[in-house]
Amino acid sequence: MNLRAAQQRTAADAVRLDGVLGEAIEASRRGRLSRFITDEDSPAIALFQPARVEGNLEGDWYGEHAGKWLIATAKAVARSGDQVLAQQLRRVADFLVSRQDESGYLGNYAPDRRFMHKQPPKPVSWDGAPTLRTWDIWTHSYLVLGLLETWRCFGDARYLDAARRIGDLCLHVLRDTDVDITDLGNHFGMSATVLMDPAVELYVATGEARYLELAELIAAQADGHPQLALLRRALEGVDASEIATGKAYQLCWNLVGLAKLYRATGDSRFLAAVESLWRSIREHHLTLGGGPWGGVAHRSREVFNPPHVFSPHGYVETCSVLSWLQLNGELLRITGQARFAEEIERTAYNDLLGAADPNGEDWCYYSFPNGQRVHTTYWRCCKSSGAMAWEELPGLAYGADGQGVFVNLLGPGAARVRLDGAGEVALTQSTRYPFGDRVEIRVDPPQASRFELRVRIPQWAKDVRVEVNGAGVEAAVEAGEWLRIDRQWTAGDTVALHLPMAPQLHRRSMRNVQEFRAPDGSPVAQQVLRFDYAALTRGPLVYATGLIDGFKIEESMRLPGTPASEWITEIAAEDADGMELDVRLGYRAPLRFVPYYRAGGRVDGAWRLAWMSLAPQTDAGATNSGN
Repeated sequence: MNLRAAQQRTAADAVRLDGVLGEAIEASRRGRLSRFITDEDSPAIALFQPARVEGNLEGDWYGEHAGKWLIATAKAVARSGDQVLAQQLRRVADFLVSRQDESGYLGNYAPDRRFMHKQPPKPVSWDGAPTLRTWDIWTHSYLVLGLLETWRCFGDARYLDAARRIGDLCLHVLRDTDVDITDLGNHFGMSATVLMDPAVELYVATGEARYLELAELIAAQADGHPQLALLRRALEGVDASEIATGKAYQLCWNLVGLAKLYRATGDSRFLAAVESLWRSIREHHLTLGGGPWGGVAHRSREVFNPPHVFSPHGYVETCSVLSWLQLNGELLRITGQARFAEEIERTAYNDLLGAADPNGEDWCYYSFPNGQRVHTTYWRCCKSSGAMAWEELPGLAYGADGQGVFVNLLGPGAARVRLDGAGEVALTQSTRYPFGDRVEIRVDPPQASRFELRVRIPQWAKDVRVEVNGAGVEAAVEAGEWLRIDRQWTAGDTVALHLPMAPQLHRRSMRNVQEFRAPDGSPVAQQVLRFDYAALTRGPLVYATGLIDGFKIEESMRLPGTPASEWITEIAAEDADGMELDVRLGYRAPLRFVPYYRAGGRVDGAWRLAWMSLAPQTDAGATNSGN
């Protein structure tokens, strides 16, 4: 189906990512995807065996792993052609389809606990969940997406039919019974209203209007819940933390569904709501490394804090990194704006890479700007979400529209981008980015063709120089926007970018403010405590140290009153790619900063310290940036 899009994605099998991202993607294929699930007896799939299903009264979410694995594995098979993995994918998908009953149900809940039945009213917990927890719709949402991705991979209509039957069952229950979708998930329904995303995907895959009806019905029921009121409150401009419980993962996934609903319907309210909450998250709820964060002085580590709250010890859940990447991917497709590609790259090179073990199997459930790296357990959701996130990246790296091709993500690799009128244009990036400051892009159209090459210029970039075929050119270069070069291209043409990567200092403050009212009723706010922090970036990478002096988990710095270039020295890493930063403060031994993702060593138990507390009244003219 032809939906609204300013940028068409490039097929993942036409993209090869090299460098640190490519290594991580391939490690995940060889590790998590190849070993976590292999057949119907793998623990995550054995949950769907009849005996296990009949006794599942716990209201658990573990069934999600099946759909998540199908999604990531189908993309990995399509991308890599891995035939062993393809056999595992088909065997598991066939088993799951065999477990679908006549009604279309394909979950792992006991009959009386399934989403088709209205659950008895119970007290609602702090997170908006009924006492009888239910993740049944959540599991089916991932199963629909997984079956659709498997259908795209193999072209076997049985997988599409199974996904369609789930959609038909959901539509019947929500339209023809007294079940409201917000009764079927915690966080005031947000864990069930994520079904918007697979509903639109069913509409895209089949062209059948009833699935669009399902997506619109879910949006209406989500908006009708007083604590959720998703569309209405977003259009009112509330902060992301004020939507339901402010759960980052679920909220971002709901926004993915609303964005797809806009693409399908053209209803501008959906896009306006998504963009409003995107701005809220971008301005107030991201770490310096791009991950959605929360959990300060709150019962849940996974919800957004109120705006302007800052702590270097905030949590980033890897699942929310996945949904944030997906949201930016949808907005990039809809608008074609470079700022969304910027967020994808920032998150990928920092908080996503920083949560992954090089072995391709282990992940951090939570990551911290300042804190210990802790690898999570076998069943945890984030291990499957991280593997999904890696497989998102190839399809986001390049794109095209009617006038030209886009280079969204910078880094070594290659792609074949189909362009109307020019055929399949081959693009090759030769670079040490994100460590080196030179990016060379070779352009190889099948024949001489005129089109526009658009390369994203990072927001941090200054004094960018551009060369075409070795000669400097005058081109409009604006940080955070597209470099546009419109010319007649022939095979072997090259564009070189020089992106100086001077280290940058960032500042944030953690404040404790006491609010009360004066006798006359006027509001009064008084700052009780204030702690200032500084962090370093170089190019797209956040930098951090391990334990200070080998044992300290905190350190206060007194910054020199001179430009940072006078006391920060770049030093080539001896045993890794890129540059390290030697910080000489004058009163103590130098501090060595390395890229955040490898600070302290990429091992369980390592410490990373990105934000350093500052001595009072320190002023070094630094920028004010995210957590």
